[in-house]
Amino acid sequence: MVQSARAAGLTVRAASRARGFDWEDPTTWAETLRDADAAYLMYPTDIGAPAAAEGIGALAREAVGLGVRRLVLLSARGETQALPAEEALKSSGADWTIVRATWFAQNFSEGPLVEGIRHGELVFPAGEVKEPFVDVRDISDVVAAVLVSGDPYVGRTLELTGPRLLSWREAVAEISSATGMSIVYTPLPAAAYGEALAGFGEAPETVELLVEVFEGLMDGRNAHTTDDVRQVLGRGARDFGEFVREAAAAGVWKA
Repeated sequence: MVQSARAAGLTVRAASRARGFDWEDPTTWAETLRDADAAYLMYPTDIGAPAAAEGIGALAREAVGLGVRRLVLLSARGETQALPAEEALKSSGADWTIVRATWFAQNFSEGPLVEGIRHGELVFPAGEVKEPFVDVRDISDVVAAVLVSGDPYVGRTLELTGPRLLSWREAVAEISSATGMSIVYTPLPAAAYGEALAGFGEAPETVELLVEVFEGLMDGRNAHTTDDVRQVLGRGARDFGEFVREAAAAGVWKA
């Protein structure tokens, strides 16, 4: 995101705990927000978490109070639990834009899914539903363009997807083909996946939220593409296959 914003000509102040910003400590917010013209908000855990709406609303109101009029929020496509956070942004008084993203292509190359792929089996509660996986670089480029363009996107909700639908089984097959590795996809019910997470020590409230999210998102509601990436950037979204080839060449899935 920082690279995309700078490439678009923006002066960037990246906020993270390493720079003294903490979502859970409102006393750290003003230093990051002061003298900024716009801010891009990404909640650190799932945006559907109960605390997200309160945190985003409070930060947005503080931003407006400090003169930051333009706020862009990263949200989740099709996740009803994210709606309270979106409403909190809308009611803050800011000039807002919401960017709803579908599942990231990079979820296969970063985070908890990677180890399963490296060891030849991805276990996940997605059934055979199809998803238009989006490349996070497209999200970053869209957000940067929205921040630069300003008014045309105020009060709008954008939905970002990749250019084609793939089931998780098909996605794993593409990774298998690109890497030459034998990798299988094993679906399981969301409740069983939650039990496995609990066994690995995940907090009960986190498990409950994730099970609820998976049961909703994996019902096919997101099994269609949008043209919003092209509308904003003037080019098509990156294909999942492009991401896979690049990640395979970088050795991401080597054990």
